[in-house]
Amino acid sequence: MKRIQKQYYPFFLSIVALAGWLVPGAGYMLLGEKKRAIIIFIAITLTFTIGIYIASINVIDYVNAKAWFIAQVLNSPLVIILGSISAASDYPVYGRTYDIGQIYTSIAGLLNLLCIVNSVRLAYSRSLKPVGGVS
Repeated sequence: MKRIQKQYYPFFLSIVALAGWLVPGAGYMLLGEKKRAIIIFIAITLTFTIGIYIASINVIDYVNAKAWFIAQVLNSPLVIILGSISAASDYPVYGRTYDIGQIYTSIAGLLNLLCIVNSVRLAYSRSLKPVGGVS
């Protein structure tokens, strides 16, 4: 990996974080961690999709479940679009399936937050290593 000049560290770390939010695992992809990026993408996307499958799209509710929605938005900005589609639809979901769907989609968002923080930490720690691998 090419070394980045010191004045560009904050910008690069912001790009890694933003990429990880836009597409789960993209922050790792920018760092050259292709296998890790693919595993993260599949795990987070599958968890979120299973939550939607269990409870329908109405589990994304930014009007009545704001705390859950904040956790769900950590998946991707696509969740905001899904939330507006959900608000326009008329598919009521009640009971245990609604709760399970909210938990799955929110856990996927919080998992993505952990991955974003880890990818930024990894990018930062790599920027501190001396050139040539000498300690």
